[in-house]
Formats: sequence, C-alpha cells, structure tokens
Amino acid sequence: MSKAFYNFIFIVIICLFLANCANRGRPSGGDKDVTPPMITKSEPENFSTNFTGREIKITFDEFIKINNIQKQLIISPPMDPAPEIMPLGSASKTITIKITDTLDANTTYAFNFGNSIVDNNESNPYPYYRYVFSTGDYIDSLSVKGHIIDATLLKPDEYVSVMLYEMDSTYTDSTVYKKKPKYITNTLDSTTTFSIDNIKAGNYMLIALKDENQDSKYQQRSDKIGFLKNPITVPTDSLYTLKLFKEEADTKIVNPRLISGEKIAFGFEGDYENMKIKITSEVPQDFSYRVTKDAKTDSLNYWYNPRFKNTDSLLFQVTNKNYYEDFKVRISEQPRDSLIIKGNPTGTINFEEDFIISANIPFDKIRKGKINILDKDSTDVSFKSKLDSLANTYSLSFEKTESNKYSVQILPDAFIDFFGNKNDTINYTLSTKTYADYGNIRINLNNAKYPVIVQLTDDKGEVKLEQFVWKHEPIDFKYITPNKYYIRVVHDTNKNKKFDSGNFLKKQQPEKISYFPEIQEVRSNFDYTIDFILL
Repeated sequence: MSKAFYNFIFIVIICLFLANCANRGRPSGGDKDVTPPMITKSEPENFSTNFTGREIKITFDEFIKINNIQKQLIISPPMDPAPEIMPLGSASKTITIKITDTLDANTTYAFNFGNSIVDNNESNPYPYYRYVFSTGDYIDSLSVKGHIIDATLLKPDEYVSVMLYEMDSTYTDSTVYKKKPKYITNTLDSTTTFSIDNIKAGNYMLIALKDENQDSKYQQRSDKIGFLKNPITVPTDSLYTLKLFKEEADTKIVNPRLISGEKIAFGFEGDYENMKIKITSEVPQDFSYRVTKDAKTDSLNYWYNPRFKNTDSLLFQVTNKNYYEDFKVRISEQPRDSLIIKGNPTGTINFEEDFIISANIPFDKIRKGKINILDKDSTDVSFKSKLDSLANTYSLSFEKTESNKYSVQILPDAFIDFFGNKNDTINYTLSTKTYADYGNIRINLNNAKYPVIVQLTDDKGEVKLEQFVWKHEPIDFKYITPNKYYIRVVHDTNKNKKFDSGNFLKKQQPEKISYFPEIQEVRSNFDYTIDFILL
C-alpha cells in the first residue's frame, strides 16, 4: 500500500481518539454527600458498666463539627461542674468528653447529643446520638414518656427541659428552685414529645421547664413551668401530659429611685393594681401625691408636690395583699418633666374604638367643656368621657358613621397637670372607613360553662379583641380588621374576668383555654358564623 494511504489511516485514528476524549467532558464532581458520619470506635464502649474513667473518646469515619451544643446536649443526670466537650468551633474526627464532676455510685449517665453532631462538609447530622455508661454493674433501662402542651399557645416552645426529681428525704417544693434534677431530657426543636430514659425505679416529681438561662433550675421571673400535682412511680406505662405556663411573679417592689423632679419610679413585679405606696417621712400640710402606671416599663410612678428642701431621702411603706416592705429613697434637685399630651389612634379610627388622650404627667383637672368633636360637616358630635387615673388616660367615646372625618379640638387649659402645667391648643384629625372594609364574626358556643372570655388572637397568642360572656348567647365581633385570627375561650372559673395562670408552690394549674381548631381568615365585607363545640 502507498505511503499516502498509511498517512490517511493514521490521521483517522488520531481524529477518533481526540473525538473520544472530547466526548468525555469535564468531571461533574459526583452526587452530593447525604450520608451522615459514622462512629468507628468509642473508648470506653457505649453502654459500658463499672465506669471509672475521666475521659471519653468517640471517633468518626470523617471530620465532624458540634453545633448548638448549649441547647442540644443534655446530660442526665446533670453534672456539676459540666464536662469539657471538644471540638467546639472546629472540625475533628474525634469527640472528647473530659469529666470533672464526682460521679455518683451505681448510676447510669447518658449524654444526649440531639442533632448537634454533623459532618464538616455538608452538615449531615448524626441524629439523636446517645452515649450511655453506668458506674454500677448494670445499665438502668426504665423510661418516663409523655408530651408537652402550652397553657395559652397552640404549640409549646422549642427546647423544653423535662426533669425528674427524686422524692427522697431531701426533697421539698423549693428543691426545683435550688438544685438540678436527678434525670433530665429535652424536646429539642421539632417535637412536643419527651422520653426520659435509662432511669432507675423509684418515686419522682415530674417537671417541665422552658429553661431560659439553661441552669436546670426554676427561675420564676424568666421560666415557664409545667408539673403534675402528685409524684409518679417508676416503672410506669403511663403517658404524662405537662402543661407549660408562666407564673405571675410574686408581688414586690424593686429598686425605687428618683428619675426626675418630684417623680420616683417604683419598679414592681406581680400585681401592681392593688399596690399601696405610703410616704412615712414627715410632709408639709399642702403635700399631695399621685400614683400612675408607667406606659412603657413595669414601674409605678410616685409624683409628689411640693419639692422637699433640706432633706436627701424619703421613707416609704409599700403594701399589697400579702406584701409589706419599707424603703428609703434618695432624692435630689432635678428638673421636672415637661407636659406631653398624645392622642391615639392616629389617622383611622374603628367604629367601636375610643379616642384615648394620655399624658406623661398626672392629670389634675380636666375641663370637658374645652373639648369638642366635629364631623366633616362641622356638626358637633356628642361624646362620653372616662378618666383612668392609674393609666393616666382620658377616653372619649362617640358614635361614628362610615366614610366620615372627625376633628378633635382641645382648647387651651383643657388639661391641667399635677404641677400646674396647661396645654396649648391641640387638634387631632380622624377618619372612618366604610363598613365593607371590615369583616364580622359571630361565635356560637356549645357545652360552655359560664362565665368565659372569648378572644381573637394572632399567631403569637397576643389578644386583639376579647369579650367577657356571662350567659349562653351569640358573641359578635364587629368591624374586624381583615387578617388571620385564632379563636380561643378562657374558662374563667373564678369569675374575675381575666386568665389566671398556675402556681407551682400552691400546686395550682392554670385556667383552661380552648382553641378553635382552625385559623379564621377574616376578609373585608364578609360575615362569618362559627360554631365552637367546647370539649
């Protein structure tokens, strides 16, 4: 064959080779890793008995990280001081646990890591890993199970701690405030059920805490609590329901202090409406005072007049139903507040809404004749007024029609405050929408034991509208701003027209609240009828 033919064959082979290479393309990198890390070795082995060591090592087949360990890791029984866990903030193939606490004899310990262990590349979790060991001859294997509900919300908080306190000779009701429990678990962030595992037989008090500072002790000011009235006995096949609630704080005054001229702020916890503040220092004959609730803080403001001279402190006695305390408050020369008057709402006013006038200094005199309301035709609109001295608000109630405008005119000297300050001319402009801009709901209750409080709330449980109902009759909510609402009923067993929370020391559960199972979307120009069967 000719040389030209061999050259032709060579060129064809080269072209085929290059084409084959081109068709291979660039590497795609492969499928995404969705495989969680795997444990290759534990030292000592998981579920070891007669444990006497001070260090545990758990080795994985790839680099891992530990996320959100403060919430995810639950050690039961709790260790004090807490063990050192590594790595934190870095990747490693090994988790090291260094124990510094003195371990109890014949006790099973469990490290519940939740979903905190993830691989370093794709954060695939090693789900609900538990490392268990016993300082005795066997692993305790009993469990207590149940679920968490909330007294006021449809869904309870995430990361609720569930605890067992051993009912031994040292247990009292104050133990939950002072000591950590015998056993503990956590609902984590995706479930309302709980299981306390690897516990020994005995009698226990079962407690749930939304433990805000994560110290495994009950702090009334910050934590929600749930409990059973009586202890439980383990072993048990029962499923327990714990209802979380926020206790009303014990009544007391905190840190009274002068904050401006002749104005002392008495910080409070608990019930403030029945708080009595009495000055016990010697006062002049023309002395006067007022007490108002601060609009923004948990404080009662004590206003006094005239200004004290030649003294640097005042003595007070504060009392409530079951509270008594004496205080000494330092005073000094400070400028008084300037009078500020505000009106609410601004812009649009609802048909069943009052216009509220508030001031930062207590009202001393109100001249109703210097207050006028005019509609868009400049016609006088009659109104009723009501003073709330504790809130320091003055409410104007008047009939409104749709698509109207109202001018609230406040002439000079209509308001005179506690220090003699007077207002200048103030004008407010309000308007109403049409009736069709709102929705209406009629609620028919079945199986209700009266009285009840019927409420419309948002998804956070904040009350938007409510009615107190004494007897069986339709409950109408008119002119509702279009939105999504939850309907709930407070079973007002003590007839005090408010929801009463529980109390741990009194073994008192909160009043029952029933939620309508479906959220109600209120649209404009729609009327809704809801038949609510209470169980």
